[in-house]
Amino acid sequence: MLNQFNGMGNLTRDVELRYIPSGKAIATVGLAINRKFGNSEETLFLDVDCWDKLGELVNSYCQKGSKIFVSGRLKQDTWDDKETGQKRSKIKLVAETVQFLDRLDKSDKSDKNTSEVDALDNSDTPF
Repeated sequence: MLNQFNGMGNLTRDVELRYIPSGKAIATVGLAINRKFGNSEETLFLDVDCWDKLGELVNSYCQKGSKIFVSGRLKQDTWDDKETGQKRSKIKLVAETVQFLDRLDKSDKSDKNTSEVDALDNSDTPF
């Protein structure tokens, strides 16, 4: 079975970087992917998780508005809503490769190089 997603879009918010108890980094970004057809346009909003070194690099070189191309696999998170007790779910993308299309280093906003980063080892990702 194949579970592969490729998309290009802009970050809707700054990168949220955190570390889990094992010390692994996880960076979460919101991605807006636009599709134009005729005189219409639709936008898909997707949360993207970038693990380990990939997450740290995304945190270093991306910010709200950055354009990226990302490849990865879709994952469905489920939980119980604390207020209503109802089951909730959300589709997320777990990034395996990220290409920075207008890389903006947070310390030097003049760098416009493109760069591609692969997830180094996802074999021990906790899911």
